Amino acid sequence: MTCLAVSARAGLLAALALATVAGAARAEPAGFLEKIKRHVTVTSTVPVNGDQNPYAIYVAPVSAGKIQQGDVLVDNFNDKNNLQGLGTTIVDINPTTKKLTLFAAIPRHLDGCPGGIGLTTAMVMLKSGWVIVGSLPSTDGTTATKGQGCLIVLDSQGAVAGTIASPNINGPWGNMAVIDDGGTATLFVSNTGFEVGSPDGTPPVLKLANVVRLNLTIADGKPPVVTKETVVASGFGEQADKSVFIVGPTGLALGANDTLYVADAIGNRVNAIWDATTRTTSAGVGREMTADGLLQRPLALATAPNGHLLVTNGLNGQVVEIDPANGHQIYAQWIDADKAQSPPGSGDLFGIAMTPAGDGFYYVEDDMNTLVLAR
Repeated sequence: MTCLAVSARAGLLAALALATVAGAARAEPAGFLEKIKRHVTVTSTVPVNGDQNPYAIYVAPVSAGKIQQGDVLVDNFNDKNNLQGLGTTIVDINPTTKKLTLFAAIPRHLDGCPGGIGLTTAMVMLKSGWVIVGSLPSTDGTTATKGQGCLIVLDSQGAVAGTIASPNINGPWGNMAVIDDGGTATLFVSNTGFEVGSPDGTPPVLKLANVVRLNLTIADGKPPVVTKETVVASGFGEQADKSVFIVGPTGLALGANDTLYVADAIGNRVNAIWDATTRTTSAGVGREMTADGLLQRPLALATAPNGHLLVTNGLNGQVVEIDPANGHQIYAQWIDADKAQSPPGSGDLFGIAMTPAGDGFYYVEDDMNTLVLAR
């Protein structure tokens, strides 16, 4: 074989190798969800008192009191009669043993928490061991009897240690975003209860929902204390609803460049609030990052290891992955295809939380009252 022929053959092989590498690169998943292949039911979320409708999910960052690091806390919005706004329990699930234990059974009425107790998707466990959970209560399962609610502070044994209430906190609803440094913490919580009345007829959309930033200090052995409260976003839509109680901004997640992302269910979009930790005034509804497309009433938000957002849909059983850098909706995966609802899985998805390893996520299936691990 001549040197020219050898050179030509080597060039061809090199070109084929480059093509193979390029093809392999194109075959790589574009996002996080495409790597998720298995969905395994961990256990029921129903405690001994029969509470239903699992809402919030939070993975314990530390071991404290009754809770072991990596345990999954889930709260319930409905009571045993399936009445909304009357759930009072938080359960602790060990994902390895699949054992469910009762972490907290909160009294129906608390001083400092107007209207009673109905636990929402607003829940966080701090590194100091304190658990903070939102209440948006009702006495008959409808918004006609809705109370203002509050945030409830629990110690690591599940005992009530105090409440957080103010005129800006009315129906704390959405899954909280948190920055936790141990001795201090910053919480973001959405509120959807302002002037909401009866769900009968066609209730109006009220542009009153907000997002409040709470700066906390935590002294050793002492409950968190609010040192500063700031409304960082306002004017989002909220609406009474017979089937889901209230529709309003639910998902909150922190991203790059001090940006807070808000899942605006009424607007069918995800908006961005800039300077989230430092702003002193409301950004209104912020800037629209992405809307419509694969979104079908976006609810809970989580941040995947690649920086993308995962958002559960309220009107079908899908979770959607979004690149916040450009607003591109990358992928949607059916995680609840229960055909008992139309579309399948509609109204079944609420909370979502990443696994500690970042290799999957937990979610709840409301129709089955179960916690599921996707990996």
